[in-house]
Amino acid sequence: MKDIGCQYGILSGSRENSLYNALWVAQALLRKGSSRTARTTILLFTNEDDPFGSIKGAAKADMTRTTLQRAKDAQDLGISIELLPLGRPDQEFNVSLFYAQLIGLEDDDAAQFMPSAGQKLEDMKDQLRKQMFAKRIVRRITLLIANGLSIELNTYALIRPTTPGAIMWLDSVTNRPLKTERSFICADTGALMHEPTKLSQSYKNENIIFSVEELSEIKRVSTGHLRLLGFKPLSCLKDYHNLRPSTFVFPSDKEVVGSTRIFIALHRSMLRLNRFAVAYCGSSFHPRLVALVAQDEIINAGGQVEPPGMYMIYLPYTDDVRLIEEFHSESNVRVPRATDDHIKKAADLIKRTYLKDFSVCQFANPALQRHYAMLQALALEEEEIPDTIDETLPDEEGMARLGVVKAIEEFKLSVYGDKYDEESNSVGNGKANEASKKRKAAAENAANESANYDWADLADNGQLKDLTVAELKLYLTAHNLPVSGKKEALISRILTHMGK
Repeated sequence: MKDIGCQYGILSGSRENSLYNALWVAQALLRKGSSRTARTTILLFTNEDDPFGSIKGAAKADMTRTTLQRAKDAQDLGISIELLPLGRPDQEFNVSLFYAQLIGLEDDDAAQFMPSAGQKLEDMKDQLRKQMFAKRIVRRITLLIANGLSIELNTYALIRPTTPGAIMWLDSVTNRPLKTERSFICADTGALMHEPTKLSQSYKNENIIFSVEELSEIKRVSTGHLRLLGFKPLSCLKDYHNLRPSTFVFPSDKEVVGSTRIFIALHRSMLRLNRFAVAYCGSSFHPRLVALVAQDEIINAGGQVEPPGMYMIYLPYTDDVRLIEEFHSESNVRVPRATDDHIKKAADLIKRTYLKDFSVCQFANPALQRHYAMLQALALEEEEIPDTIDETLPDEEGMARLGVVKAIEEFKLSVYGDKYDEESNSVGNGKANEASKKRKAAAENAANESANYDWADLADNGQLKDLTVAELKLYLTAHNLPVSGKKEALISRILTHMGK
């Protein structure tokens, strides 16, 4: 800001460093702009509700009058002034001190100005984000409407999975990419075959040879275009028909002139009649039925929120839809119901395991993090790959807290009772029952051996670190706690369970 001020004659620390001079410079810059500009606006960012608060007497009155006059001159030239106050944590911005006169706010409007100003700033950030991250065209497709009538559409991917790049083999010495070549050798003569191989089909004691192009044409199911089949009411489209993230389509006149006009006619008719279009979207080897759902434009005070267009939803086949099996379809079968105590214990368990301020954006993709760690080790010539933390794994220490374990046991006791035996009620083969018996025997053995230790005294005196990993696992196994991790993690898990 200091460099900009010096460039346009607004000197820091002097009387020239004033709001009225900044408005004059902004007005001069906007008048030099292009005459085709539809709207010129001065955005005023400030956290000072009184820009002349440090000036007293006649000098303040003179600067206030001059600033208001220059603001009026700018508005007479068609330049609007918008105030975006930046509040302070310890002080509320008072627009009535000066800026209400500058931008022409009445008393009633001044009271509602601050909430609207905050929303206006958020709208500007959204518009800036849209310009910075513009949607890129995935591919262009042709929509065949009828015989001899087609339009061109651009497709945009709203959500795309992030996956590691393709595997690239590198030379172990030079660290350069390896070039792979494939050669065919005749099995009879051992000679190198220079011509590509051809496939054949035996027919009436004669081999019919097919070229690569002919095989590709045989396998081709569709031309890759989007073919309109008809229209259906929107009520026929169900939520479970959405198999994968939809694709947004928008017309383009680059190749087919008049596509936008035809698209708008279809778009408006589908909105008016509450219909969606059913189309055949055929790739070369994977044809699908899709639904084209029209979306109307959504505009608020900050500008466009959603553009007009259509969403291409990929519809399932019959084999893709699985019917839910109803266990209690007979009317004479008593359907189990949860009691008030069951609901109360479940609510307590939910409160204990509640994830506060949870967001999927907080977790990094562990596969990508591992991939990036390998790239880092390769680029920096590190001997070992850096360790990556998988944040998607369950919080074993959190689940081992005394309050969580108690809530789980109370919920289990409320639902199944104290005489419930997991082994007798387990559903599975003999191997599963045998494995559960082994786990129960191991837990009983660990509980007997764990009783020989005074765990509370060891924890109070800091002597848990002197035990071996096998000894620490005795406590964890006896209390049905996870036994994975290093020694420090095991000790932390024991202390958390003991409430230390």
